[in-house]
This record gives sequence, structure tokens and C-alpha cells, in this order.
Amino acid sequence: MDLLAGLVRDQLRILSWIVAIIFLLVAGLLRPRSLQWTALGSVLLFAALNAGAGIYVLNHFSDPRWSGGEQPLSAPSLSGTPVVGEFLGPLDSALSGVVGGVNDFLAFKHALPIALDFLAVSGWALLVSFPVAVVAAVISFAQARRRKADFDRYRATVDLLQAELEQVKRQISSGSPVETLRSGRP
Repeated sequence: MDLLAGLVRDQLRILSWIVAIIFLLVAGLLRPRSLQWTALGSVLLFAALNAGAGIYVLNHFSDPRWSGGEQPLSAPSLSGTPVVGEFLGPLDSALSGVVGGVNDFLAFKHALPIALDFLAVSGWALLVSFPVAVVAAVISFAQARRRKADFDRYRATVDLLQAELEQVKRQISSGSPVETLRSGRP
């Protein structure tokens, strides 16, 4: 079953953009803290979709969608020739095979530029993905440093509170009155 059978070149091109944008929006809404990695994934998805479209065109090169309206060649029938037609029957099949090969070549000739367009767009998307990956790594590094600094601050606060708790425990175990704790005098 061919899911892309009804799509022409422009529809395939638009489909790859739409899928990449939908992925960016949905994944961006689900994980807003890692939007930089979602953007990178969207660019890589766009590259993969275009490469897949190029491969699809090459796998279906004989499809009339890529021919540009040019009709395939047909071999004339020599078996209907008067007098010698019955002797030319085997030549009909050979001639049909040659014309079929020429039709395949022409179909491939028409499909190849379309496939190369998709593959070129995929290459450009991969080229764009490198700076996007660098930006994503820098942003993630900055976020990790900020989280580490926050953790260090929280850890310092916990250590201070633990020290104060130990001091309160010592004062309670030594039997000091509660009033001295409130006044701040030992």
C-alpha cells in the first residue's frame, strides 16, 4: 500500500514542512524546557523527510507524476505487415523490450532532478543542523550551570539549617531554658 501515491512534487515538499513544524509545536508544548533540542530534532526530521521523499521518487521513477506530462514511447507492430508480417513477430517482442528500456531511461531522466532537489534540501537542512546543535549545546550547558549553582545554594542553606538544628539540640540536651533560646543568649 502506497500512502504517498496521490501526492505530487509540491505536495511532498509542503508535507515535509508541515510535519516538521507540527513536530516542533507539539514537542515544544510538551517539553518547553528543552526547546533547543526540540528545534534540532525538528531540523533533523525535516532533513530525513526530504531524503525519504527523494528516495521515494527514485524508487517510483516510472510513476507518471514525475514525467512532466510526456507520453511514453510505443513500439510499432511489425507482425501486421502484409506478406512478411508473420516472420517479423519475434522482432516485435525485441522492439517492445528496447522501447520499454528507453521509456524507463526517460522516466528516470525526468525523476532524477526531482529526487536531487529533495536530497539537496535534505543536505541543506543537515548543514543548518550543525549550528543549531551548537546553540542547543551552549544553552543546555548554561542551564546545567545555573541548576548546579541553584543546587549549591540550596545545599548551603540545608547545611546551615542542619548546623542550627544541632545547636538547638545541644542547648535542649544541656537543659537550658527556652527563654534563653528566644533571647539569643546562651
